[in-house]
Formats: sequence, C-alpha cells, structure tokens
Amino acid sequence: MTFGGYRAAPDSIDGSAHILLEIAGLLEQGRLDGDAGTIARAPRSHQDVSEAVHDFATFAADQGTDLAALLTALSTLLKSTGNAYTSTEAATAAELRSFVDSSTYVPGKRG
Repeated sequence: MTFGGYRAAPDSIDGSAHILLEIAGLLEQGRLDGDAGTIARAPRSHQDVSEAVHDFATFAADQGTDLAALLTALSTLLKSTGNAYTSTEAATAAELRSFVDSSTYVPGKRG
C-alpha cells in the first residue's frame, strides 16, 4: 500500500523489527570485555592512563547499553505498528467484502 509517497509492507516492517533486535544483540555480545578493560589499569600503566581507560570503558558500556535498549524499544514499536497496520488492513478488507457481498447489482437502463 502506498500513502503520500510512502509504502507500507507488513513483511518489510516485521523484517526490520527483527533486524533491530539482531543489531541490539550484536551490540551486547560485542561489549568491552572486563579483562580487556582492566589490562591498562594501575599498576600496569600510569595512573592517568588508567583513569582515562576506566572513564572510556564506563562511558562506552553506558552508551552501548543505552543503544541496545533504544534499538529493542524501536523494534517493539515497529512490531506493534506492523501488527496494527495488518489489523487495520484486515478490518478494511472485511468491511469492503461485506459491502460487496451485501450489495445488489442493478443494471443501468439503456437509452
């Protein structure tokens, strides 16, 4: 269905929701490993380097968690939108089918 230059396809909406969930999962799997984050900590490195690495690791972990949560929320919203679209389309089709089934064809008069 096309509306105002935009096209809606339930399969595409559903597929996009799954892709967002997959990206969120990959972000969670690729988060900074705890051991890798502590290798540059004092006394293995200078205190300033240790603090910078710790700040970066904390910030990156927070951002990664926030992004995964956002993608999951968007996926849920997109899935909900797809379901609502499908329900609306089914209701519209049922109303149209009911109208056509209950209508009576009356041929036009010939002139």
